[in-house]
Amino acid sequence: MMITKASSPPPQRQQAVVLFLMLMLYTTTAFVAPIGFRSAIAPTTTTRTTASRQFVASPQKTSSDAAAATSSVEEPGSADLDWENLGFQFRTTKSHLRMVFKDGAWGAPELVQEPFLQLHVGATALHYGQACFEGLKAFTHQDGSVNIFRPDENAKRMQNSAERVMMEAPSVEDFVEACKMAVKDNIAYVPPYGSDGALYLRPLLFGSGPRIGLQPADEYTFLVMVTPVGSYYKGGMGNPVKGLLVDSYDRAAPRGVGHVKVAGNYAADLKPNIGAKNQGFPIALYLDAATQTLVEEFSTSNFVGIKRESKKYVTPVSGSVLPSITNKSLMQLANADGYTVEQRDVPLDELHQFDEVLAVGTAVVVTPVGSVTRFGKETSDETVYTFGTNQDQVGPTTKHLYDRVRNIQNGVEEDTFGWNVKVV
Repeated sequence: MMITKASSPPPQRQQAVVLFLMLMLYTTTAFVAPIGFRSAIAPTTTTRTTASRQFVASPQKTSSDAAAATSSVEEPGSADLDWENLGFQFRTTKSHLRMVFKDGAWGAPELVQEPFLQLHVGATALHYGQACFEGLKAFTHQDGSVNIFRPDENAKRMQNSAERVMMEAPSVEDFVEACKMAVKDNIAYVPPYGSDGALYLRPLLFGSGPRIGLQPADEYTFLVMVTPVGSYYKGGMGNPVKGLLVDSYDRAAPRGVGHVKVAGNYAADLKPNIGAKNQGFPIALYLDAATQTLVEEFSTSNFVGIKRESKKYVTPVSGSVLPSITNKSLMQLANADGYTVEQRDVPLDELHQFDEVLAVGTAVVVTPVGSVTRFGKETSDETVYTFGTNQDQVGPTTKHLYDRVRNIQNGVEEDTFGWNVKVV
C-alpha cells in the first residue's frame, strides 16, 4: 500500500491559521473566563470614592448593569412588595455588602448580588465558632429621608464581641459607612413612611481563614445583609405574653461570653426556647448560672421591670448579660421622663413587686410580659408571677416608652439625642 504524504500549506496560510486561532482563544477567554480572572482579562467592576474607602461594585455585574440597576431605584419603598403585610421574615433584596480582612488589612467594601458564600472547609467559624453579629434598623421619615438608628453603638458592641473571641473587627467609621452603603444600594426595599416597617440590617463577622489547630484565623469576612420587615406584632405592640422561667438550662456561664453577641449563644438557646414555645410560652426567662437566684435576661432580650408608684426603671447588671442598645435608649428616655434608672442585681423574689415587665431588643423594641411561670419538680407544682392588675393589657409606662422610641426612629418626634444617622 502506498502512503501519500500531504503537502504542507504555504507559510502565509499557516500564519493566517495561527492568527485566527489566537483571536478565537482570546475572544472565548474574555467572555467565559472565571470571575476570579476577569479583572486581568476583561475588567467588569465600577468604582467610585466614598468618605473613607473605595466603593467597589460586585464583580458579578458589568458597569452597564450596575448603572441600570442604580438608575432604576428612585426612592424608598419602590420595590414591588406588599408593604402593609411584610411580617417579620427574611426576604430577598438586591445585594449585600462584603469586606475581607487579609494580610493584616481590610479590603475595599464590595456590593454583591449573589446571596451565597464560597467558604473554605477549614474556616474557624465552622470549627471553633469564631462568629458574631449585630442587628439594627433603617427607617423612612416623612420627608423621604432614610435614617439608621444608632449604628455607632452596634459598631462598638461588635468590636467588644470580636475582641472576646479574638477576631479583627471593622472600625466604628467603617462599620457605619458599610451599613449606609448597604442601605443605599437597597433603598427600594426600605419600607415607605407610614407602613410601620423598617429595613433590618444584619452585620455579620466571622473567621473565614482555615485553621486545624485551635487559634485565631488569619482572614475574616464582614457582611451586611438587609431585609425589609414589618412590626413583629401586626399593628404595633402586641398584648402581653406569658413567660416561662427556665430551670433546666443556663443561658451563659459567669466569666463566659454572655455579655457579647457571639453566634453560639443563640444556638445554645434554641432547645430551651423551642421547648418553652411548645408549652405555650412565647418567651423564656433565665436566672444567673451561679446561684439560680437572680434574674438575668430573656432568651434574646434584656429584662426590664417597672415600678410605677416609685417611678423606677429596673434592669439587671451582670457580666453574663448582653448590653442592649434598645435598653440603653429606653433608659435614657425613662430618665428624661423622671424615672430613676437602676442597673443592679434583681432577686427572683422581687419579681412580684413589678407593675410592668418588658423584654426589650431590636426586633420587637418592646415585648410586654404579663406573667412568668416557674414549674416545680411536680407538674402541678408551679409559681406564677403576675405583673399589674390586668395581664391582658399593655401597661401605661410600657406603651409610653415604646411610642417615644418608635416616634424618634420614624422621625415623628425630634431626635434630641442624635440617635438617627442619615443615609439619604
